[in-house]
Formats: sequence, structure tokens, C-alpha cells
Amino acid sequence: MKDQFPLIQYVDTQGNLNDESYGKLITKELVQTFYKHLTRVRTFDRKAISLQRQGRLGTYAPFEGQEAAQVGSALSLEENDWLFPTYRDHAASLTFGHNMPRVFLYWNGRVEGCVAPEGKHIFPPAVPIATQIPHATGAALAEKRKGTKNAAIVYFGDGATSEGDFHEGLNFASVFKAPVVLFNQNNSYAISVPIERQMNSETIAQKSVAYGIPGVRVDGNDIFAVYFETKKAFERARNGDGPTLIEAVTWRFGAHTTADDPTKYRNQEESNQKREEIDPILRLERYMKNHDLWDEEWVNQVKEEMAQEIEDAVKEMEAFPKPDVNDLFDHVFEKATWTIQDQKEQYLQTLRGE
Repeated sequence: MKDQFPLIQYVDTQGNLNDESYGKLITKELVQTFYKHLTRVRTFDRKAISLQRQGRLGTYAPFEGQEAAQVGSALSLEENDWLFPTYRDHAASLTFGHNMPRVFLYWNGRVEGCVAPEGKHIFPPAVPIATQIPHATGAALAEKRKGTKNAAIVYFGDGATSEGDFHEGLNFASVFKAPVVLFNQNNSYAISVPIERQMNSETIAQKSVAYGIPGVRVDGNDIFAVYFETKKAFERARNGDGPTLIEAVTWRFGAHTTADDPTKYRNQEESNQKREEIDPILRLERYMKNHDLWDEEWVNQVKEEMAQEIEDAVKEMEAFPKPDVNDLFDHVFEKATWTIQDQKEQYLQTLRGE
């Protein structure tokens, strides 16, 4: 099946174009946009891990290594589209315009972290696996029924393809030609389970065949391939041709979460060695140097600006008013059930020392 779903790559690991015709699509402005966003989200990710280790942030899900998949796909969205992330897709959410201090707040268990900026269609991160796929399909179908050209993208990992929600979402999207891009980040592990232990399929893209929709397999560490192939999928969606399943083959360098020890189930030394070859930022830097787009002064300025933005976001997050304990209970149902009311009263009594 890999022959039917070849890995699409625009730029190789050394920063060279695989086809010179791709060069016509790539402008200096686009390359600099890619670099800014990749630098921004990696700096954010490393800062979040540091804050968690200092006890200033709760358990956190790192994404280093998967930046090109998230940034490239999110940049292909239009202003009024919908984004449905998992708990690991804050790079995509930030790229699409989420508020950084609130993303930090999310990782401190704050309900405010689930609230997107006014006018941005960003769903709260899905922690249950694959439940966001039917949600995204529904939102996309609603846009279609309204007669808009808006579309949706939904992110999920390889483990999600073993869940019923994945199949239900794809089937529904296929039958009703929902304008949704189903974006899989295949990093080869569902927590500790390697992909070969959870499926017998050679690829995830081939799962599209059962639902009669296009399946595309891209190098998820090549931001050019991710961006342009996702744009093609959105073009299909907006033209009424329905959904596309994209498999972005990538790799996460770090742990599943900061509560995880990846050395228990994979060779971290081997993972660290992969960085020199597949790191998406290194690949973009090589492309920039190969095509006379590298400007040391500009790069240093970008890094300084992103570092400052993140420090400012941390200050805003830590200056936020203390959480309201009532939020734990008041937003479960429109009208609290007697069980929720009892739980709330018991918890408040405990806080009061009664």
C-alpha cells in the first residue's frame, strides 16, 4: 500500500528541492513566515517544559519535532475556518491565533485556557482520543449548510485511528461531503504502543479507501509539503468535493507528557540521533542557506522577539486572578444535578475546614 500512498516531500532533509517546479510556489515572505512560527512554537514548548519542572505549570504534553506538521497545516487555514486540536496541538492553535497566556493557563488546569479569542473558531483541546473528529465533521457540515466556504481541520494521532470515533467521523464526513481536513500526525507511538502493535495497515492514509475519500501521505517534517498539500485538501473541501485524510509522518523527540518516561519503551538515544536528519527547523534553515535566504541578523532578531513574547505571556499567566473553585461544578450541566450540588457542598466544606 505504500506504493499507492507514496510519501510526498517537497524539500529533502538537506534543504534541497525535490522538484524545481516547487520553487515557483515558494517566496521569501512565505519562508520567513514559516521560520517565525516554527521558532515561536518551539520556544514556547521548551519554556512550558521548563515551567512544569519548576512547579509553575501542570503536567504538559510536549510536541518538539512535530512543529512543521502543526504550523504548516494551520497556516493553510483561512480566517473563518475551524480548528479542532488535541491536547498536543497548541502549536497549531497558537499559529491560528490562540492567545498564548491562555494556552499556558490551560496547562495550569484553568477553564480560561479553553476559551479562544473572540472570533476565532478554535475548539477546546480534546483529551479523550478521537472524540473531536465527529465534532469537526459536524462543524464543517454546518458551514456547508449555511452556504459558506468555511472549512474545518481536525488533528489526531496514530492511536486515534484505532478508536470508533475515527471511523464514525470519516464515514459521516464522506457520506455528506463535509468540508473537513482530517489531519493525522503519525509519530509512530500511541503513548508507549508502537504503531505496528496497534494496526496491520502499512499506512494510515490507506484507511481513506474504505470511506471513498482521498488519502495523502506527506513528510510531516517538511513544512513545505505539509503546507501546500493541506492547502490542496482545503481547496477540494471549499469546492464541495468533501473531506481528505492526510497522514503527516513525523517524530516527537521528547516524552508523551512530562509525567512519562519514554526510555521505558523506546530508544531515546536513537531518537536524539534522528534530530540531525529530520528536525523540521534544521531542514528549513538548510533550505534558507541553500537558497540565499539566510540572514543571521534577522534570525537573531526573530529569536529575541519570540523569547520576549513568551516571557510576557508567562508573566500574564502568573498574574491572572486565582481560579474560582465554583467553576469545577457550575459548568458541568446547564442546571446542576443533585449529585453535583452535593459534591460541591462537600468540597466547599472541606476547603472551609468543616
